[in-house]
Amino acid sequence: MSQRQKWPIRWDLLVRYRYIETLVLWEGRLTTRHLCETFGIGRQQASKDINTYLREIGPGNLEYDKYLKGYKPTPDFSPRVTQGLADEYLHLMARNNELSNVFESLALNVANVEVLSVPVRDVAPETLRPIMQAARQQRRLEVDYVSINNPDREGRIIVPHTLVFTGLRWHVRAWCEKNQGYRDFVLSRFRDAPEMMDESPHGADGDSEWNTRVTIRIVPDPRLRPEQQEVVQADFGMEDGALLISTRARLVSYALRLLHIDPAEIREEAAAQQIRVENLEELRPWLFG
Repeated sequence: MSQRQKWPIRWDLLVRYRYIETLVLWEGRLTTRHLCETFGIGRQQASKDINTYLREIGPGNLEYDKYLKGYKPTPDFSPRVTQGLADEYLHLMARNNELSNVFESLALNVANVEVLSVPVRDVAPETLRPIMQAARQQRRLEVDYVSINNPDREGRIIVPHTLVFTGLRWHVRAWCEKNQGYRDFVLSRFRDAPEMMDESPHGADGDSEWNTRVTIRIVPDPRLRPEQQEVVQADFGMEDGALLISTRARLVSYALRLLHIDPAEIREEAAAQQIRVENLEELRPWLFG
């Protein structure tokens, strides 16, 4: 946030102003329909919110584009009620229903609550916008990308289809023309602004690993005593002695990492391990490495 705001704003209005600022910055287009569908308000109220933002919250931040049929950020855009971080937009997408259904109706009391956050791996708007546009239009992107194996910039052409949050970082699932296959690309490793190209036949429908659904079956470590296993079952909300996690095949390894399960290692102490994957052999084709 460039400057802390001091004027009083109702919580529900603040949420909508943050939504306006976040959406226009990271998607490059805002309409009254966005507000109507997200917050369940009428078009008149949505127009009023946008005009109030333009007049009182972020003067000079938005301009109407008749070709886009909506508002876009001006070259001098400066965040007023957000920090202008990609994480704000990415989490807004992930929790849009929660924001509209809960935040607008409740004045949340966050006292006595502490939340640990992962380090911010920021992405420039100029980098993320084309990725989102290409994903929605199934278009090719020419990008510069770095990795641990190739720390120098490497140009390649990808066709993104879905952004994924693994609990620690964001990546985009995309067709890679260099590898002739679908790959995961970490958002913070893109460099400069990707260049939009033509449409591609390689969309999400052709990604078999993405479209295959699998179930991870988590159970208490069998080395635990029965009473200890009952504690673990309650901790994880298990039913009939197991927790069933349905996910995409490509996301199996990420799901296990969130559960602090290393498929290649069983800890010596059962109390440290606590849980295991009961159907590991069934899932092995989808594990990294």
